[in-house]
Order: sequence, then structure tokens, then C-alpha cells
Amino acid sequence: MKTVAILTTGLFFAGASTCFAQLSDTLNDKQLKDRVLSEIQINFDKKTRTIDSTVFRLDEKVGDLDKSIKESKDAKEKADKLLLRVQALEDKQKAIDQNEMNIFQANYQSALVNLVSMDREIKPLILFNSTKAFFGSLGEASNPLNYPGFQDWYKSFNTYLQSNKDKSPMLSVTSSLLSISNSLTSAVPLTGPITSALFSSMTSYIDNIPKKQKDLKDQSEQMMALTMKLSQFNYDKDQIEHEWENITKELNDLQSKYDKSISNNLKTLNISTTDFSANFTKENDAEKRYLYLTELRKKAAEFVSKEKNENQKEWKQQVFIPMNEVQGLKLRFGQITFRISQNIVKYSELFAKYREDKQIGSRIKDLEVRLKELQETFDKAFDPLDYINSANKMYKVN
Repeated sequence: MKTVAILTTGLFFAGASTCFAQLSDTLNDKQLKDRVLSEIQINFDKKTRTIDSTVFRLDEKVGDLDKSIKESKDAKEKADKLLLRVQALEDKQKAIDQNEMNIFQANYQSALVNLVSMDREIKPLILFNSTKAFFGSLGEASNPLNYPGFQDWYKSFNTYLQSNKDKSPMLSVTSSLLSISNSLTSAVPLTGPITSALFSSMTSYIDNIPKKQKDLKDQSEQMMALTMKLSQFNYDKDQIEHEWENITKELNDLQSKYDKSISNNLKTLNISTTDFSANFTKENDAEKRYLYLTELRKKAAEFVSKEKNENQKEWKQQVFIPMNEVQGLKLRFGQITFRISQNIVKYSELFAKYREDKQIGSRIKDLEVRLKELQETFDKAFDPLDYINSANKMYKVN
């Protein structure tokens, strides 16, 4: 089923991380990321306090010098103090420039940590077992061949179809369409152009059942009612699955942009994808991943410092571009996971319509149990609003 593929192979930056499928791993990865981000924040705050103190002290010094210059009557003394004042202002500007670089360093470090963490924290197999169980049950519930008595009845209906197809164009078309769909061994097609012919043929079959075969007629009417209900159920379900197709396109595009972004950033820091994969993506030891993230963080700070020294005019732009890209990726992923969450909810609304039906209600109630498991797994693994909010707040100064 297409929805299984969406939520198991096409979802969330698959790649080499598929072997790390435990939910506890995801929580640990989030804690690991938060630990490094917290250290970045602490280091940034410490530097900021130091610079603020320096600027405050230099402002006081300039103020004292201004007062002393104003009161001094000695020309040489005034010149000396004016020189000290110029030096103090230059030191203040250096402190302000240093603070600006500290901001860019912390922001780029934050961007890099968030970017590389996406490689592990978003895993396709987290939802694999839940989606496999849910969509497997959904497919079974959608197929009338899985309901008591239908297969035997369907054989007698098909016998009638084959025996009379040469007498009726409608029966001939139905037989041909069913043959193409191979429905006798898989599933009865319940959507699309075939449904009209199928129901007309079923009606013809029922109308031609002799009156003395009342039980067969009653059964046939029940099986036709079941088929019509499931046809409507499949139609409603397809409306939800159409959104999965749109989500898949979004995810594929996002994955492409993610791959490009992480490749560019690793190249900027002179880190090979092989090194990154071995020391982070495929590394099971959380402490080793922490040390690797710490090393990446240092390289990010060094890159900003080097750019500032070697590229005075455009260094900010060189740092801002990847920062902006990462923020956009994180925000967009939050929006997509929100759409996924909303689409999962639509199944609850669908099931509510059929829950009390005598023929398919029990199957629907089983599906609701599977859906609850899927939704709980998704909610534990992903928090769309957290992605969106953290994306908007991930930088010290935007």
C-alpha cells in the first residue's frame, strides 16, 4: 500500500540512520543535541557578560577622561588624556566587534548542531512497526474478501458472470475489468469506473436468483450492501491518502535540500561525508557522538573567526546563508510533521462514520486500536510545534 511506503521508506531523511530504530535512541539523541546547544548558550552568555563588563568599564573611563580633559588647563595633559580617550574608544569598538563575532559563532554552531542532528533524530523506522500494523489492517478492512461468507458468495457471483457475459455487454465489461484487476485472488476493486459496472452486475445477479433460493438472495443483498459500504469507505480513505502523496513530495524535496545543505556545510569545515557517517550517523556510543558534536562546534567557531579575519566585507554573509538554510529546513520539517499529525487525525474522523455499522463496525474498532498505537508512537517521537518554535528561536540574534 502506498501509505506504508510513505511512512516507512520515504519519511524523514532515511539514509544510513535506518538501523537505529528505537524510540529511546531518538530521545537520547534529542538530549544529546540539547546538551551541546546548552553548552553553546552557556559559553555565549559567559562571553557576553565579560564583554558587557569591558564595555561598561571603558564607558566609565571615557566619561572620566572627558571630565578630566574639560577641567585640565595643561595642554600636554589634555593631549595625553585625549590619546587615552581615543585608545579607550578603540578598545570599546574591539569589544563590540568581538561580541558581534561571538554572536555569529554561537549562531553558526547552533545551526550546525541542529543540522547534523537531523541526520539521526528523524528516523523512518521509528514508525515502521506501527505503520505496518495499521496500514496492513486498513487494507484488510477495505477488502470485502476478508469478510465472512463473501469469498464463497463471490465465487457463485463470478460463475454467473462468466456464464452470462456473452448475453450482456454490461456483464462482459464487468468480467473483463475483474479479470484485468485479478480481483479473484487479491481484492475486489471498489473505486474507479469499474464500481458502476460491478454493482449493476451484482444487481443483475440478485434479480436472476430464483425466488425459492431466498437464503442466497438475502445473502447476496447483504454482500452487495457490504461491497457498497466498503466502496464508500475506500473513497473516503482515498481522500486522506491523496494528502500522503502531497506530503511525500514535500518530504522528498526537503530531503534533497537537507542532503545538499549538510554536504555544503561539511565541505566548508573540511569534513568528509565518510568521516561524518562513521563518527556520528553510524556511531552508537552517545558519548562519542557528543565528543564529535563538540569537535564540530569548535570547527564552526574557527570557521567564523577565519572568515572574519580573511573576508572583512562579506564574512557575515558567508555565515548567515547556511544559518538561514538550516532554520528554513527545521521550520519546514515542523510544518510537514504537523501535516502528518493532522492527516493521522483524519482517520479517526473516517472511522467514526463506520464504527457502529453491523457489517464492518468490528473491523473499524480494531483499526481504531491500531490507529491509537500509531498516533501515540508519532506523538512520542515527533513534536511538530517544538520544531517550529525552536526553529524560530534557535539563534541568539536573528
